[in-house]
Amino acid sequence: MATRDQFKLSLQDRRLRKFSDSFKRGKVREIEQGKTRIGEICREYEVSDVSVYNWIAKFGNMKKNKQERLIVETESDTRHLLELKKRIADLERMIGQKQILLDFKDKMIELAEEEYGVDIKKKFSTELLNTSGTSGLGTASV
Repeated sequence: MATRDQFKLSLQDRRLRKFSDSFKRGKVREIEQGKTRIGEICREYEVSDVSVYNWIAKFGNMKKNKQERLIVETESDTRHLLELKKRIADLERMIGQKQILLDFKDKMIELAEEEYGVDIKKKFSTELLNTSGTSGLGTASV
């Protein structure tokens, strides 16, 4: 009688071998029903566990649930996240308002420069540079 070792396939032969979809579905069904384990299929058919997991991903009943993700967090975590999101929204709103004010002031300076013919921005920056920083108060003598 022939032994299993006589029918062992070489690595090259195993790579060229193909299993039908109905065979794969049947083996996945056996795994899901608990009739057999992944390791048993790997040993019996000389197939890698990666291949069997790929069969399960493709043909298994659980493949639809794989896309869902369950996130468990405490109520305080949820509340904290909502507060942070609200704070971010408030800060973004404040930045937007400040940007509008800056744009308005820049436009007013530009209009004033055109109206009076004076470079206000340049004049303002040179006045700041000419200050000495002293208060002008002398020391008191006793």
